[in-house]
Amino acid sequence: MPDAIAIATRKRIALVAHDNKKQDLLEWAGYNRDLLSHHELYATGTTGALLEEALQLPVVKLQSGPLGGDQQIGAKIVEGAIDFVIFFWDPLEAQPHDPDVRALLRIAVVWNIPVACNRASADFMISSPLLTSTYERSLPEYGAHNDRLKTGLGASGHTEH
Repeated sequence: MPDAIAIATRKRIALVAHDNKKQDLLEWAGYNRDLLSHHELYATGTTGALLEEALQLPVVKLQSGPLGGDQQIGAKIVEGAIDFVIFFWDPLEAQPHDPDVRALLRIAVVWNIPVACNRASADFMISSPLLTSTYERSLPEYGAHNDRLKTGLGASGHTEH
């Protein structure tokens, strides 16, 4: 049976937006300001500064996405310091840091972190009764993977030299 982590009523929410989606995120966050004010907000670079100014709420500002901000959020997920991610990404515009974006989304799935990638999914997440209650987030069972690493098998399943 997988382990679980209790998530408190005050959630740690990462807010990220690509350049073409920043205005959408600002509008969404403004509409949901009262709900967001009860939580700890994290954001990448410019998005964080824009949110802090628009919402008049404190935002933990990390690096810009292309300068490692997406990876910083991913690291915070692994550390257990982010409870969910709102990421308004632009599917029609190539980003110089696309590999970082993919890595962030992958690590969120690996650690069973809810992710909203557009306004509709963000609306569903923020209006959930789980936002204001404690929640037991189950952690995937990676024992077999970790045991495999201990026996010298790499990610490909082959013995490493």
